Amino acid sequence: MNSYQKAIENSNIVSKTDINGVITFVNDEFCKLFGFTKDELIGKNHNIIRHPDTPKENFQTLWDTILNKEVHKATVKNLSKNGKDIYLNTTIIPILDENEENIVEFVAIRYDITNEVMLQKELEEKQKIIFLQSRMASLGQMLANIAHQWRQPLTELNLSLFNLKKAFENRNQKEFENLYGNSKNLILGMSNTIEEFTNFFSPQKQKERFLLNQSINEALKILNRVLQEENINIKFDIVKDLEIFGLKNELTQVLLNLINNSKDAFIQKNITKKEITFKTYKKDEFIIFEYIDNAQGLHKELFDKIYEPYFTTKHKSSGTGLGLFICKIIIENSFKGEIMHENIENGLKFTLKFPKIV
Repeated sequence: MNSYQKAIENSNIVSKTDINGVITFVNDEFCKLFGFTKDELIGKNHNIIRHPDTPKENFQTLWDTILNKEVHKATVKNLSKNGKDIYLNTTIIPILDENEENIVEFVAIRYDITNEVMLQKELEEKQKIIFLQSRMASLGQMLANIAHQWRQPLTELNLSLFNLKKAFENRNQKEFENLYGNSKNLILGMSNTIEEFTNFFSPQKQKERFLLNQSINEALKILNRVLQEENINIKFDIVKDLEIFGLKNELTQVLLNLINNSKDAFIQKNITKKEITFKTYKKDEFIIFEYIDNAQGLHKELFDKIYEPYFTTKHKSSGTGLGLFICKIIIENSFKGEIMHENIENGLKFTLKFPKIV
């Protein structure tokens, strides 16, 4: 038994406390990690290494568990003597007397995962920055799309105002009212465009149930003028009323990225008959969304790189290389789903899988 005890003490961070949480033993690894001597620790309450950020309810759960003679496992944020944050995978075991009736002491065995946690935090911070960069790139695209959407109505409004002036000068009441009504409708349409773009960029914190078709319609409204000008034909094979759970704005961003990528590929490869197909259906425990274009697909050497941040096949002036990286993050994090791609005849297919709402 002593050899097992030595093995545990030499390879882990170990401490013991009495029934009240007062430290009765610490091994050398414990002292080395927290920067205390054994004399500074023995006889002190174990909360000497407690981090002030840790919620009180965590400790309530811990005590409820171990006083019930059950093993408690958790990842715990602690504080060293010099104020350094330390993250430990911690297992606390109640030790019972010979009759297994009363708790004699508690043994805590820990494993240091501080480096792993800090690495994860750094990765999350980088992802936040990249996500923000992507949103800014999307904002640039949105402003360009607003300009597209407004170009024709502004031309029509200019002509309408000219004719309105002529109708007023000619005392043509009926023509004046027709032109006035037409001008109001043009302004209303332009106002609706702003509303659509504002809705897209308004922050959405709470996940919700929504129809997949809603995001499809939202993306197509935003890119309506671009699709018309580039003569891109949209084909549908849609099942109505497919409901998914997540952030609708973010899914709209995914669709905008995919459509913009197709548009750029059509231009780059001089595709004359441009087609994008949306297909949705249920399969097993998933809602499936297929996005298909006929822009000749991807070269083999690029196939496995498209989700890497800052990777782009476009000229630097027109591509950030963040679009598909962000798409992957959104589908996996905001929807607990999956995004896959494959080359098909004459094009590229993206398959988005969303868990079916139970």
